[in-house]
Amino acid sequence: MSRILVVEDDPAMAKGLSHNLAVEGYEVVLAGDGEEGLSAARAGGFDLVLLDLMLPRKSGFDVLKRLRADGNATPVIVLTARGAEEDKVRGLRLGADDYVTKPFGLKELLARVEARLRGASAEVRVDLSALTVSRGTRRARLTPTEAEILRFLLARPDVAVPRAEMLRALWGVANAAETRTLDNHIARLRRKIEEDGGNPRVLLTVPAVGYRLVGNAIALQDRDGQGAPGGVH
Repeated sequence: MSRILVVEDDPAMAKGLSHNLAVEGYEVVLAGDGEEGLSAARAGGFDLVLLDLMLPRKSGFDVLKRLRADGNATPVIVLTARGAEEDKVRGLRLGADDYVTKPFGLKELLARVEARLRGASAEVRVDLSALTVSRGTRRARLTPTEAEILRFLLARPDVAVPRAEMLRALWGVANAAETRTLDNHIARLRRKIEEDGGNPRVLLTVPAVGYRLVGNAIALQDRDGQGAPGGVH
């Protein structure tokens, strides 16, 4: 059963959310202000946070900022007022995974909750726009080159991609002498996305071929809409 933290100061809204989420089979914990919400989220054990932005004692922005500063990568859906586009943008930039505008339809909210929980079930979550990668509560920065390697492999999930093909696409060369450069980048990337970099389960080596990315192990959270890379410098 997925556990959801609802941080909402409107009692009627909080009660309605709690009831409808419970009907869908989720375990729900309520927090009535920002301080209480931050404390509960820091205690951990949640699969998702629904976070109102306009809260007493501590705003939703502050809660979100502190959670991400702690390295807490729990998915967060922010609840924003209608027409407050700047709040949506600010929330996303602070690390929110999605937003729902009040007043919202129940079906829309439940669909977004389900989608986020689906993504959270993956071992690793990657935001290529923000150059971040998360595993559980561990969060790391990606270099631009590491992000381009991931973008390239994410476009070919579960496919054994030859090293020569990766070298051509990413560096514009297919010289075997450059293979070591690629391997070094892969080794550093594994330290960020694997539970045990020496025993990879997400980014696999295919002997005598190249590399294979296990597609269902990664949830992509790329908000810039770009496709596969054209090259790395």
